[in-house]
Amino acid sequence: MISRARSRVQNLLNTSSEQIVLEELAAADVRVDGSRPSDLLVHDTAFYTRLLRDGALGFGETYMDGQWDCEALDELTVKLIKGKLAQKYRTSWGNLTHVLRSRTLNLQSPLRAFQVGERHYDIGNDLYQAMLDRRLAYTCAYWK
Repeated sequence: MISRARSRVQNLLNTSSEQIVLEELAAADVRVDGSRPSDLLVHDTAFYTRLLRDGALGFGETYMDGQWDCEALDELTVKLIKGKLAQKYRTSWGNLTHVLRSRTLNLQSPLRAFQVGERHYDIGNDLYQAMLDRRLAYTCAYWK
């Protein structure tokens, strides 16, 4: 029963998130499921809520997770920067309310993220010695 109610709430959030994101993208001349190379092709509607909740980081992560795609990422990026979407979004009270609702329903928290980080990074050097060079240096990686 609780999971069904949570699913209904998440569907409502996704729908209202979609409306907000579509309006903001349209203002930057970006269409969803449009035919231009710089248009977004959304494969998973959870993208909208995640984008509003997590901002630029969520935008990148949803791309890596395959929730959306774009033929010309460079052109899309230019449109988003010129449209100043990040600044516009942060200054809207209606959007802030939506973000707070999204984060309230998100089970993750900064404390939980810290605990997960400790479990992943405070594990000794064996793993790092197996996958890195002799200096144990790396810049960035992404594994599913």
